[in-house]
Amino acid sequence: MDIKEIQNLIKFVAKSGATEVKLEMDDFKITIKTTEAGAAEASYFQNYPNAQPMQMVPQQQQQPQAPVQAAPVVPVAVEADENSKYVVIKSPMIGTLYRKPAPDKAPFVEVGATISKGDPVCVIEAMKLFNEIEAEISGKIVKILVDDMSPVEFDQPLFLVDPS
Repeated sequence: MDIKEIQNLIKFVAKSGATEVKLEMDDFKITIKTTEAGAAEASYFQNYPNAQPMQMVPQQQQQPQAPVQAAPVVPVAVEADENSKYVVIKSPMIGTLYRKPAPDKAPFVEVGATISKGDPVCVIEAMKLFNEIEAEISGKIVKILVDDMSPVEFDQPLFLVDPS
């Protein structure tokens, strides 16, 4: 089971309302417990008997979920028409986005910066692992869609790039 499958399982359990899920296979054991507030705690043991539980806090999955999802639909649709010539760099995972490699360093990219394919554009922390996200295309950063230290979802748009 890879990290994406574990993240998707945690997200599914947090949304389902289940309070505890245990999954045991030949080489690993995972336990996911949720609280009333929607936070999920996952314990993942892969032949490591002394491993400690990890904390996962989902991104604002409280009861008023329908209005939160319904509100941005209209602006996103209008924005999609205006920005159709741009390429979107999306989040490959759930986690916390950091625009800087370290707190005392400059951001990876700013609006107007020219990037090449493979250049780092941000870091996403997932389960205490920092994953450098690289540009999938060369071009110019037109818009930054996510603030520094913000939680991000899988496939969430992060940057708009003008490939011309």
